[in-house]
Amino acid sequence: MKFRKKPVIIEAVQIDNRMTVETLEGTMTGNPGDWLITGIKGELYFCKDDIFQLTYEPVNTQEA
Repeated sequence: MKFRKKPVIIEAVQIDNRMTVETLEGTMTGNPGDWLITGIKGELYFCKDDIFQLTYEPVNTQEA
């Protein structure tokens, strides 16, 4: 079977400095240019910029 992700609006910020956060899977390190994402349950995780650009697009602030 094939599946498609449900459309979900997330919050994200691109980081300028190396940093670590506690995630559901343990401590995760982000590097400059990575995106720090707050998931739908408030969880934090990093995403590399190239994957972020392929996966997410800006939303109209009236949708959020």
